[in-house]
Amino acid sequence: MFHPVPVAARSDGWSAQRQGDFIGWLAATGCVAEAARRVGMGRQSAYRLRARPGAAGFAAAWDAALGVVHRPVNLASAKATGLAAGYRYRAGLVKVRMRNGRFRASASIPDNNALLQYLAQLDRGLASRPPGWEYEGCG
Repeated sequence: MFHPVPVAARSDGWSAQRQGDFIGWLAATGCVAEAARRVGMGRQSAYRLRARPGAAGFAAAWDAALGVVHRPVNLASAKATGLAAGYRYRAGLVKVRMRNGRFRASASIPDNNALLQYLAQLDRGLASRPPGWEYEGCG
């Protein structure tokens, strides 16, 4: 599982679904060019996505798909992923489903841990407000 890399929404771009499918095909084929082709993207585009800020989880999933030893990424940490709790909550996690070494599907699943972190951040923000702040400006 990994958080999708933040990208602008485009029909021909790296959506969360396309990122998950790429990782699945990469695990199944062992070839970056083939996996990219199967999701309708280019090899260089995949490498650029991997190098983007916030791609730590995607890069770790890429390495795992190829059987490369990699440092584990703490998906619950904004420092480790480079992604804020609000983004991680809204984007969710991408889970790749394999069976007998074959790619079956990828799906987005909720990231409840990120939701709890995001709510705690919002709660801390409200707690830092002075008493009666909600009535300021009313008249």
